[in-house]
Amino acid sequence: MKYKLLALDVDGTLLNSDNKISERTLAALVKVQQMGVRIVLASGRPTYGLLPLAKQLGLGNYGGYILSYNGGQIINAQNGEILFERRINPEMLPYIERKAEKLGFPMFTYHDDTLITNTADNLHIQREAELNNLKLIVEPDLTIAIDFAPSKCVLVSDDEAALTDLEAHWKKRLSGTMDVYRSEKYFLEVVPCGIDKATTLSALLEILQVPHEDVVAIGDGVCDVSMLQVAGLGVAMKNALHSVKACADQVTASNDEDGVAAVIDNTILSDLHPCDVSIEELNRGSVNTLVGNLGILYTHVSEGRVEATMPVNERTRQPFGVLHGGATLALAETVAGMGSLLICKPDEAVVGMQVSGNHISSALEGDTVRAVATVLHHGRSTHVWNVDIFTSTAKLVSTVRVVNSIFDKE
Repeated sequence: MKYKLLALDVDGTLLNSDNKISERTLAALVKVQQMGVRIVLASGRPTYGLLPLAKQLGLGNYGGYILSYNGGQIINAQNGEILFERRINPEMLPYIERKAEKLGFPMFTYHDDTLITNTADNLHIQREAELNNLKLIVEPDLTIAIDFAPSKCVLVSDDEAALTDLEAHWKKRLSGTMDVYRSEKYFLEVVPCGIDKATTLSALLEILQVPHEDVVAIGDGVCDVSMLQVAGLGVAMKNALHSVKACADQVTASNDEDGVAAVIDNTILSDLHPCDVSIEELNRGSVNTLVGNLGILYTHVSEGRVEATMPVNERTRQPFGVLHGGATLALAETVAGMGSLLICKPDEAVVGMQVSGNHISSALEGDTVRAVATVLHHGRSTHVWNVDIFTSTAKLVSTVRVVNSIFDKE
């Protein structure tokens, strides 16, 4: 496939106005991962606040990553390993806090599953803690309470002019030491020098050895501009600021109109053919799923034909050492489902509707069976597959008929 990695902003991009991933967007993101495209959640949120979204998308199963704190950390979603991290020098905290106190700006930072602040009654801070499922801890003297190097510190005010003035002052005063930027009209963030989404994404691409031109980045905010510009294809949401749209290669629908799904369907998967998907990518995407747990491995993929193998072992046999009929049907549904997924259009979804099998002979523990799925009917609303399952000696074990329903995602 042309694109190998999809970098996604979260708020205003991945999530709709209800702070949820829509069903259409979720289906598109699962499909694109099954096709071998890795997903990176690139957000200003803390790592802890992104973990539920990473789990919902199955990033750990498909080799995805979390880019949190607007570039302060990169986390491997599969094992939680920190691949990249930059933090603020703790010696700078007293200066930041004194300035915040002088201007009357509440201040907070993050630590693991907590949000630490010097003000309990600020609505913006309360919402930030709730949004990221963080415990709110109030410490009047932050300099003493923060006995660690924070990923970032945030000053809060509804006085936009005052925040703008402080941002301009600090850009000069702290140049080369720390960076500052407005992540929201009421938030001024202080981060380690040289940290932004583009810099950290580039570090990840170097680790993965993925060229920039193989990356699609989607966002809506000022903090996303550098990421959009460094990607091979930078896409702004319809709800993005004018200045962000001007820096993008194209503009998609809004976050309430499944803009992310539209990019996946119309750009990433638009020219997909079964031969474009490698066996390695399909098998990698099956790790930690039912398919992977049953030991099913794809061995052949072409238009209208999918083959896979499955061992007859303690997970797939009956108590007396014979291949379980349920495992046989699971194997048949797996190859037929993948076959339909590969031949349907980008804006279509696949749902298994019916499976019926005739078990002709047995396969014993220690053997490996092979499933061969061929499409019998490729209609507008249904696909009908025949799946023959053989032993390693080519003895026919079962023949299964699978019917998949095809419908528009919208």
